[in-house]
Amino acid sequence: MTEGALVLEGGSLRGMFTAGVLDVFLEQGIEFSYVNGVSAGTMCGMNYVAKQAGRTRQVTMEYIHDKRYVSFGRMLKKRQIFNFDFLFGELSQHLVPFDFQEFYQSPQRFEAVATRCRTGQPEFFEKGKCSDMVKAVQASASMPILSKMVDVDGKKYLDGGISLPIAYQRAIDQGYEKVVVILTRHQGYRKKPLSKLTKKGYSRYFEPLPKLLDSLYDIPERYNRMQEELDELHAAGKLFIIRPEFPVTVSRVEMDRKKLEDLYEEGRRVGTEKLEDLKNYLEI
Repeated sequence: MTEGALVLEGGSLRGMFTAGVLDVFLEQGIEFSYVNGVSAGTMCGMNYVAKQAGRTRQVTMEYIHDKRYVSFGRMLKKRQIFNFDFLFGELSQHLVPFDFQEFYQSPQRFEAVATRCRTGQPEFFEKGKCSDMVKAVQASASMPILSKMVDVDGKKYLDGGISLPIAYQRAIDQGYEKVVVILTRHQGYRKKPLSKLTKKGYSRYFEPLPKLLDSLYDIPERYNRMQEELDELHAAGKLFIIRPEFPVTVSRVEMDRKKLEDLYEEGRRVGTEKLEDLKNYLEI
């Protein structure tokens, strides 16, 4: 096992790129001692820690059009576009079994990042220490407005990407000298300022939570600032970045199977091409 950290950005179904890279890692026997994920990054990270290559792809490709999993109607009625009860229930227990035993027994540290609704700040949930890791992962992946707040130990949480879209500093603060970051956007990508309509939607839903609103309004500036810092750290050899080579056209709730499959294959291609440089960086 490599004594290093693996940091996984979110991006909902853009996580298919991450899934492709991680499957290459698993096939090559590359295991990091510490993994953290935000939003969709936590979902990919769970399958990686459980050593289930191909599972993220299988679940997405087979169930993206299944209303038990993704439903715009459910979003309007229950504010839950992704059905996590189905995902972690019947799907993970029976249809495409998730290896919970391997996940929980793995010596790899795994943390999910979620945003506390009352404070608007990120909190970290670690496998083996968190009372309900599945709920923590659900919280991390619950997009604002498109998902309900998730209760973990009596506190309400939403998408970790609201407050901390890429938790590379967390890995550094944990003392890891080798940090590999998988991003779901191409180099040079920057978020545009929030539209008036988006701000109005956030204000309508989250007016009783002013600190959460502040974090939501600051998403573009925070994300773009992190991208600048990531590029600087990568150039200085302080971390290693793997990301799409071209602009990603897959949306957060992409329904086009071909686009999803193409993005997964792009992850595999880039992951394979980066292997030699990655091993040199990790000194393995």
